[in-house]
Amino acid sequence: MKRALISVFNKTGVVDFASGLVDLGFEIVSTGGTARHLSSAGVPVISVESVTKFPEMLDGRVKTLHPRIHAGILAQRDKAEHMQTLSENDIEPIDVVCINLYPFSETINRPGVSHTEAIEQIDIGGPTALRAAAKNAKDVWAVADPSDYSAVLSGIKSEDATLRGQLAAKVFSITAAYDAAIAHYLNPEPFPEKLTMTYQKRQALRYGENAHQQAAFYTKEYPSKISLASANQLHGKELSYNNIKDADAALSALSEFDRPAVVAVKHMNPCGIGLGDDIEQAWDKAYSADKMSIFGGIVALNRSVDLATATKMHALFLEIIMAPAFDDDAYAILAKKKNVRLLTIGLGKAQPGELEAISVTGGLLLQNKDLQTEAITDMTVVTEIQPTEAELKALQFAQTVVKHVKSNAIVVATADQTLGIGCGQMNRIGSVELAISAAKKQPRFNEAVLASDAFFPMDDCVEYAAKHGIHAIIQPGGSIRDQDSIDKANELGIAMVTTGVRHFRH
Repeated sequence: MKRALISVFNKTGVVDFASGLVDLGFEIVSTGGTARHLSSAGVPVISVESVTKFPEMLDGRVKTLHPRIHAGILAQRDKAEHMQTLSENDIEPIDVVCINLYPFSETINRPGVSHTEAIEQIDIGGPTALRAAAKNAKDVWAVADPSDYSAVLSGIKSEDATLRGQLAAKVFSITAAYDAAIAHYLNPEPFPEKLTMTYQKRQALRYGENAHQQAAFYTKEYPSKISLASANQLHGKELSYNNIKDADAALSALSEFDRPAVVAVKHMNPCGIGLGDDIEQAWDKAYSADKMSIFGGIVALNRSVDLATATKMHALFLEIIMAPAFDDDAYAILAKKKNVRLLTIGLGKAQPGELEAISVTGGLLLQNKDLQTEAITDMTVVTEIQPTEAELKALQFAQTVVKHVKSNAIVVATADQTLGIGCGQMNRIGSVELAISAAKKQPRFNEAVLASDAFFPMDDCVEYAAKHGIHAIIQPGGSIRDQDSIDKANELGIAMVTTGVRHFRH
């Protein structure tokens, strides 16, 4: 008779699985709570103690860590000396190892969990037995995931060696992720000497940036609330690779605002951001900021979508609309377009210490997210001209937006609406020209101020801005030629403030 070792924390489906193994001629060896669970369901069980001739001990810390278990798992069936050793020591081979691990990650992510509680959820025997089975996958089924139970039963019947190999690889992925979570908990240093990052595959994508590139979307086990990894898609086509990148950029910008806000993004850059007293008013401002670029764009809102706002959005071609919720009548009208993706999102701020990773050929760049924000009190007026109170509010809004724009980044804005955005240019004056050219078409241009993500290396940007109607500028300062720009601002009657903080985004 063949033998299966079953010891699981997650008991979903285990009774049916064990019963299926019994029907296939297996006897079941089990531990503690699993043995009691199976026995109460009428599944015949042999206790681990009766196999090891040794009691479970140390509050269950030691159960399966015994030669009579591991020799039964690791013995190679085609090696006569291995089988002879088992026979001489009265050890039965173990042909199936079904174990899932203590919920370490779930435990440490519960509020108020103590260090002692976390340590007790570090599984020792489980990973060891699973790894042993996976190492000997030629002879042993290693089963770590309840979702595989049905396939395993079918595979045993058909002697599917390929499936056995796939399950073995899965075991090592699971135990590697498990160990990585423990290592990170015990050493929360964000930039350790050895970095191990684990992600769960959420979905295969049709293709990557281009149709000839393969791609998939992976998420953290416990992603932040305001992230695409936590979003719920209600309607529309599957998200594409580029959709995901654009949507992430939109959510990052949206998290800056507490007032009703709408962020429209195109190609990883905001094309319009509006604030309002309600979400419809915020939409109107975001849309009118750039009525052309929003076509085919991604829109994120931080309030529920109402019918009035939905009706206006429905008139456009939008790829994605994300919001905390959709009123029933708003959803009904938006869902008339079968391809538009409608997603519900969480709200909140990114947490200090949150990291972002960028792959480079042969490596990885890792940094803290740019969560720095500048209040009006952080601004230093460096010109003879003082900004007005209204200009200071507009400068603060523009400064908040500019850090979400690709460098070289220039934002022309009022206190609640972007008017023109210049991004991704190889020289700063080019971005200034683009932003002002767009902003001058707006009826509120007389209220406009200008923000730069980095200092002005020359005074040409100040001169261009002044000659085209800008009356206040915010920039970090820090150039060896700062005084040239300050002098030019004084000469042309512009107010300028500096923050000392650069916001490059490449």
